[in-house]
Amino acid sequence: MGKLQEFEITFDGNKVVYSPGESITGIVRIKVAQALPCKDIKVNCNGFCGITTKVNDTAWTNEEQYFNTTVSVADKGTLKPGEHTFPFKFLIPATAPTSYEGNYGKIIYRVRAFIDTPRFAKDYNTEKAFYLLSLLNLNEVPDIWGPNQSAVTQQFTYMLMKTGTIVLKAETDMRGYTNGQVIQVSANVHNQSGKTTGNIIASLMQRVTYETKRPTHDLRVIAQVEGGVVKAGKELAWKEQIIVPALPQSALKGCDLIKIEYYVKVSLKSPDVMLTLPIHIGNVSLDKKYRPAAKSASAPAPASVPASVPSSLPVPEDSTSSTATTPTLPPRPGPKPAPRAAPRSRMSSCHSPSAPPAEFPLGAEGGAMIDDGYPNKRQSQLVSPNAFSYAPGLFFGQNQQNNDNPQAASRGAAAPYPPDNRASAMPSPLIIPPDYSTASYPKDNGVETRSSTIL
Repeated sequence: MGKLQEFEITFDGNKVVYSPGESITGIVRIKVAQALPCKDIKVNCNGFCGITTKVNDTAWTNEEQYFNTTVSVADKGTLKPGEHTFPFKFLIPATAPTSYEGNYGKIIYRVRAFIDTPRFAKDYNTEKAFYLLSLLNLNEVPDIWGPNQSAVTQQFTYMLMKTGTIVLKAETDMRGYTNGQVIQVSANVHNQSGKTTGNIIASLMQRVTYETKRPTHDLRVIAQVEGGVVKAGKELAWKEQIIVPALPQSALKGCDLIKIEYYVKVSLKSPDVMLTLPIHIGNVSLDKKYRPAAKSASAPAPASVPASVPSSLPVPEDSTSSTATTPTLPPRPGPKPAPRAAPRSRMSSCHSPSAPPAEFPLGAEGGAMIDDGYPNKRQSQLVSPNAFSYAPGLFFGQNQQNNDNPQAASRGAAAPYPPDNRASAMPSPLIIPPDYSTASYPKDNGVETRSSTIL
C-alpha cells in the first residue's frame, strides 16, 4: 500500500448488529510507514435502499436514503510514521428499516472513512458494513389472532368429456411465526369425481415485490411437504408440519421500495387446485397473554311490541323482563251482526240460497293467496334467521312469539305489514239462512216441472 500500511474501521465491542435509535461507536485506525500529508480525514455513516430490474445488479434504478452523516476527525496536516486512531460516534435514526439483501435490491448500512490528500496525490478510503434489526413483535400485528383458514371448490374436465369437482379446505394453527417454530397445516380434500387426484402439497412461500417502474416480483419456495393422493369419490383429512427456517421478517417498516410477504400454499399436483393462507414472520413470537379478550355477549335487546298489539300500548320499562312477560291484550270486540240477506233473484236455480260470506280476505279459508307484493307465510318461513347469526347483537323481531296465543305462535315470521285483526277475532255464531220457501213472489214454472219429473 506504499506509505499507508493499514487503514480500517473497528466498531466498539466488535458489534455488527444494531437497533434503530441506537448509537454506533468505533475508531478509524491508520498506520503509515512514512509521513503522509493530508488535507482532511472524514468518517461517514449512511443507510439507503437500492433496487434494480436485473439480478444481483448494483446499478440501482431506484434509491431511497434513510440517513447520511459525515464528521471530520482530523484537519489538514501530516500523519507521522506509526499508528493513529480516530474515534467516531453516530446516532442511528429510530425510523430506519431492517437490513435486507435480495436478488433485485438491498437495504445497506455502512461506515466509510476517507483520507483526502493534496493535489496529484492518491486519496484513500475504506468502509465497513453493519446490520440493522428492527424487531417485529407479532403480538402488535393487527388481526394476528383471527382464524387462518380458506376453502375452494373447483370443477375440472378429464377424459375429454367427463367433469368432476374438488373441494379443498385448509388451515394453519396460527397466523404468525418466528424462526424455528413449526407451522401446523391441516387440509381436507373431497374428490367428487371419478378420477384419482395427484399428491397433496403444502409449501411455505416467500414473495418479494420491488417497486420499480414496473414492479418486479421474486417468488421463492422456502419449504415444502408432500402427502398422498385422493381416490375417486373419497375424502381425505391430511395434517403436516413445516419448520420455519431463518428468514427476513415480513414487514420492512420504513422502506417503501421493498415489500416482503409470506403464505402457505396448499395444492394438488392434479388437477390444478390451489389455495393460500397468509402468515407473518416476525422476531417476537405470539404470547397468549396478549391475546385480546373475547367480546362479552351483548345485553339482550328490548323486546319489541308484537305486531298484533296496538301501538298505543305502553312497552314495559324493564327491558330484561319484557321478553318473558306478554303484554296484556285489550278486550276483543264482540261478533259482528249477521249481514242482511239480499233478495232472491228471479232467475235462481234449485240450490238452497245461503248467506253471503263474512268479510275475510281472499285466501283466508284455504283459497289462492292474493299476490299483493308481500311474501306469504310459507315464503317467509323459508328464510332462517340463522343465516344472519354472524352479526353480533342482531335482533329478529319475528322470533318474539306470543306463548299465550297459539294462533299468534303458529304464524311464523312476522309480515312487514299490519295483520288483519278480523282473522284473530272470536268466531261468529252459526248463522241460519232465512227460509225462502214461503216467499210471496211467483214461482218459476220451469223449476216446478223439473222438480215433478224428478219425483
